[in-house]
Amino acid sequence: MPELPEVEVVRAGLAPAVVGARIEACTVLDPRALTRHVGSTASFEGELTGRTVAAAARRGKFLWFPLVGTGRAVVAHLGMSGQMLLREPGSPVERHERVRFDVVHPDHGELAVLFVDQRTFGSLAVDDLIPTPDGSPAGRGSDAATLPSQVAHIARDPLDPAFSVARFESELARRASAVKRVLLDQSVVSGIGNIYADEALWAARIHPETVASTLSGAARRRLLEAAVAVMTKALAEGGTSFDAQYVNVNGQAGYFAHSLEAYGRTGAECSRCGSAIVRVAFTNRSSHYCPRCQRRPRR
Repeated sequence: MPELPEVEVVRAGLAPAVVGARIEACTVLDPRALTRHVGSTASFEGELTGRTVAAAARRGKFLWFPLVGTGRAVVAHLGMSGQMLLREPGSPVERHERVRFDVVHPDHGELAVLFVDQRTFGSLAVDDLIPTPDGSPAGRGSDAATLPSQVAHIARDPLDPAFSVARFESELARRASAVKRVLLDQSVVSGIGNIYADEALWAARIHPETVASTLSGAARRRLLEAAVAVMTKALAEGGTSFDAQYVNVNGQAGYFAHSLEAYGRTGAECSRCGSAIVRVAFTNRSSHYCPRCQRRPRR
């Protein structure tokens, strides 16, 4: 699933093309792409046609595009394999294309914005904008202190200027579950998925099964610093692509996979100590870590 760096790469790629653009037409090719939308396919298309996009915003793994003068926004979640691609106007329908927006930008002219999703776990919706509880801008890409109601339960991410370090440390201190499970809880901290949780824990030298509440203050801070560093580097390298399911708006893959230290490196040498990276089952996924650098805590 695309995580914070991948979704931010998509947001940053879309922003110059869609902010200020008028949606001339919206065509839903597959209603399964509207699982989060309250209303019909026709209502989705009709509500967007003729509207102007005010911003391209992101919190965690969610994207949204406020519509000028409506108090509403298009919300996007990429799911496992969702892509948002920029194409020439009138371009052929692509394989797995679910929704197409034909837009006109005052500077760039006509463009087609495609929502493509092979596995159909991603979704689009039009949703009401509501105030942020803390009064700060809701996410990257927008100065407005409003966000879609469907995103209200999502915590701020570590790259958000309004992210509360104190709140994050407080949540860790009171949680009796494994620290990796807490990192993946989007109501605690957003944007971190399996890849970057493994990478941050490796960088911080913390075993993924360590009970979060047992971490010292120094360890909590080290973990947050590691998460910020890892995702900042991934963002600079265009995100992590293992196959064609994650690409940027121009269809290009990211190359952070070459910088991974733990995730997906089962049996490879740890770059710090030379021990073999191990892989263990974690819920319906896996955890990757170094058994020497990331000692399992004593029970």
